[in-house]
Amino acid sequence: MTAQVKPWKSMDEQLEILRSRGLEIEDADRAKRYLTRLGYYRLSGYWYPFRQFIEGDSSNPAEMRSDDFVEGSRFSDLIQLYVFDKKLRLLALDALERIEMALRVDVAHLLGESDALAHENPDCFHGNFSKRPNHRSGKTDHQFWLEKYRQQVHRARHMPLVSHHLGKYECLPIWVAIEVWDFGMLSSLYAGMKHNDKMRIARKYGVADGNAFAKYLRSLNFIRNVSAHHARLWNVNVVDRSPLPQGQHWQQLNNARPFFYFCLMQMFLRVICPTSTWGERLNALIEEEFPTVENGAIKGGDFGLTEDWRTWELWA
Repeated sequence: MTAQVKPWKSMDEQLEILRSRGLEIEDADRAKRYLTRLGYYRLSGYWYPFRQFIEGDSSNPAEMRSDDFVEGSRFSDLIQLYVFDKKLRLLALDALERIEMALRVDVAHLLGESDALAHENPDCFHGNFSKRPNHRSGKTDHQFWLEKYRQQVHRARHMPLVSHHLGKYECLPIWVAIEVWDFGMLSSLYAGMKHNDKMRIARKYGVADGNAFAKYLRSLNFIRNVSAHHARLWNVNVVDRSPLPQGQHWQQLNNARPFFYFCLMQMFLRVICPTSTWGERLNALIEEEFPTVENGAIKGGDFGLTEDWRTWELWA
């Protein structure tokens, strides 16, 4: 039997539910304005860390959360966490835009030297990407990529640079085609490149392994999608994890937590934009606006911070 849908609740009723579960609401009118603008369920992701732990039973030993809040949890604390997360997402998008633009040029310039239509030429890629078919569909990863690419070209057909090339040449050279790729397409195409080509680009960014660099891009695409869709970023669990680089500081990081990927962004930005103040702005955001709550419900480790991260040369 299908369960009934939860009943609609007024803003006052929503506030009362939170109060009844132990959340301190210092200013009811202000809290109601946030609920009106952002919604109960978007904010619920930010008050989740403030909920009490309960012990699992023998059939479900994992830690779970009660509906009740940890003593001393305040509505203003979770709003501070929401605002911090919003600014963190904007910083991520700022860095990832620069990384994506630079990598588009790297890929297009390298492949375009061999063939202006390299993105459509299977011979320009590794055989696992361009020649080995999926056993279910019978299509290669490159064929799947081309299907998405053609969809993107169709959507962008009225862009001046696209319509010009399609009208005059009937196709887009790779240095024009990159303008319709998204980060996911870029990372997928890079992963399908030949070993030596991947290595040439990876080494530019201080990465010794082209396959590892491909995994970094895939994980950064996940961070980009979380940020672009306004989802909670500060403590998101990164399922598609990248390998930790060698080095004492790198090995201390948690590759399931976002801060590791902010470290990758900083490493790449120091190549792309050596004079960028992005790292300083992230440092200031963490120093000035990461919530400090009296009941200890929010910790820097949830983001992935280590105690000595500021001493690392990467953040100097």
